Amino acid sequence: MLKIMRNIGIMAHIDAGKTTTTERILYYTGKSHRIGEVDDGEAIMDWMEQEQVRGITIQSAATTTYWKRTENGPRFQINIIDTPGHVDFTAEVERSLRVLDGAVAIFDAVHGVEPQTETVWHQAERYNVPCIGYVNKMDRAGADFFPVLDDIRAKLGANPVALQIPIGRESGFEGVIDLIEMREIRWDAASEGENMLYSSINSSREALAREWREKLIDALSSVSDALTGKYLAGEELEVAFIRAELRKAVLNRAILPVFAGASRRNMGVQPLIDAVVDYLPAPDEVPPAAGHHLKKEEAVAVPCDPKGTALGLVFKIQNDREAGALCYVRMYSGVFKPGTVVYNIGKKKRERANRILRMHSNKSDPIEELSAGDIGVIIGMKLAQTGDTLGSEGWPVVLEKMQFPEPVISVSIEPKTISDQEKLKEILALLSREDPTFTTRENEETGQLIISGMGELHLDVLVTRIIKDYNIGAKVGNPQVTYRESVSRQVERRETFSRVIAGKENAAALVITVEPEPRGTGNRYSCAVKPSKLKEIPGAVFDAVERGVRGAFASGIVLGYPCIDIGVTLTDIEYSELTGTEFAYEACASLGFDEACRIADPILLEPIMAVDLTSPREFVGDVISLVTQRGGQVVSINSKPQSDEVKALSPMASMFGFMTSLRSVSQGRANFTMEFSHFEKKNEKGAV
Repeated sequence: MLKIMRNIGIMAHIDAGKTTTTERILYYTGKSHRIGEVDDGEAIMDWMEQEQVRGITIQSAATTTYWKRTENGPRFQINIIDTPGHVDFTAEVERSLRVLDGAVAIFDAVHGVEPQTETVWHQAERYNVPCIGYVNKMDRAGADFFPVLDDIRAKLGANPVALQIPIGRESGFEGVIDLIEMREIRWDAASEGENMLYSSINSSREALAREWREKLIDALSSVSDALTGKYLAGEELEVAFIRAELRKAVLNRAILPVFAGASRRNMGVQPLIDAVVDYLPAPDEVPPAAGHHLKKEEAVAVPCDPKGTALGLVFKIQNDREAGALCYVRMYSGVFKPGTVVYNIGKKKRERANRILRMHSNKSDPIEELSAGDIGVIIGMKLAQTGDTLGSEGWPVVLEKMQFPEPVISVSIEPKTISDQEKLKEILALLSREDPTFTTRENEETGQLIISGMGELHLDVLVTRIIKDYNIGAKVGNPQVTYRESVSRQVERRETFSRVIAGKENAAALVITVEPEPRGTGNRYSCAVKPSKLKEIPGAVFDAVERGVRGAFASGIVLGYPCIDIGVTLTDIEYSELTGTEFAYEACASLGFDEACRIADPILLEPIMAVDLTSPREFVGDVISLVTQRGGQVVSINSKPQSDEVKALSPMASMFGFMTSLRSVSQGRANFTMEFSHFEKKNEKGAV
């Protein structure tokens, strides 16, 4: 069963054609009976009202379809996750790639490798996900297949190898030449591209086809000794042999096979589905998942085995008004069945899997079991959050968690009526459970609710959901930058705490050291108390100290912004059985942290954004000037045939309203995307 399963994601820059391509895959595999168009707001995978109105993907959508590679061959199960392309929704891509075995990277034939393409490619690299490439929009004005290959090589550091080359270009694009089987493929427009027409290679294109076939064999021989041996011996290279060697190279991420097409015109999709089956891995062909055994305190490998102990990862939570929380789970080992008890290993809580579903966008079908390698939804989990490991008490192994970027932009939100106050808080809690990059907090001084996210579009979408989907009237403030606080020198602090509550004394005393950590490494807590004391004092006391410190990280130092890059070490502790309580030590640790940080020269850090601008050459000077006026710093300029690319770093605070100014200086022809880069000490003048 595992051999005929594929878990894949579709990833690319915004507007490269991810959802359009996915809709064709669903149509040709028989999952849907009509082709849904993004432009008409009818795409099956873009089921949210806002996705249909805005014409973009906001939430990753999962579906399962089936494909026969050959008429008499096995029926492959393909689990597909269609991911968003906008940088504000990068968390959706991150959590999808974490649980997928392979990915299809889509490139725009006109623009090549765009900024968000680089981001998703590096995410795939981090999780070691094998990929195949698809150059879409070959029918568009300015489309050119071959420069895109050069762009992939230069910007992504990949090894792209064309398995097809286009016949014609721009409006004259009519099909592709298959370089493995050496034949031409065209698509019948009358059947919406369902019927493929094969023919021998036209003599006028034969020389070019042979040249690119040689490049394919040459690239493959550099990573395949078996192919090199056959080639040098003058033996014939069979199609099945080439595909088998290509598969090995793709699984090792040594080669990126590239295909061509125009999904909007129903051209090029079926060979792409064949490639998913041919070259992307089955769940048992990827390295075992990395886990950590909580009791043995050691790393363990989790092989993909349906007969093993049950172990799965919650990679997404989605709230459904009728069913409650939908927990999207990727199974790595064993089987979950409906009605069984599931153990949340990190939270040490038992929950019941009431129902298990297979999703098709926002529709679902019940299934009898969710086994290793598969992706499904469990209903009935009230405590599970994104990143939690589900398994059994007898084998407490926690799978590696996902890393999400920090929210960088905030707005205040308040209900129009007092009666909606509690309802709004409940909805914000639901949304933050769904989206790890969306956070909420209450401003202690003003009592305002502050929501934070990845960008203006991200917050705009969430606010629209609150108002429209949940019918709450709310007033939203202007966007504000989400700052962070840290320290700039090392300080040691002895703290004592004593309070009488209900006639009982609660007392604690401890010594902590606070010091700055390298920027971007996050907060650290460690215990360096003498081993003799570790044995004498209950473990619950040390847990309370850690809770106090970690809780204080979130409450800030001077201005109340969350702390980052601070190292805290517990160096000494005094304990009395009569007065020492967990409450006292938690409070003592929190107070000690606050006081130590106030002495350790606290600093304010602001988010710096990586800004990618695309502009016609005649406006590049004005665009660069605009960036530098706002305190930005140009990192590089890259010339392309159609336009110039400018990469810059700029403080988030100076980027509000940037699009209006950019349109003004470029006659509306320049564009930009930005994403969080790092935090840096705030410069009073606003420059990086």
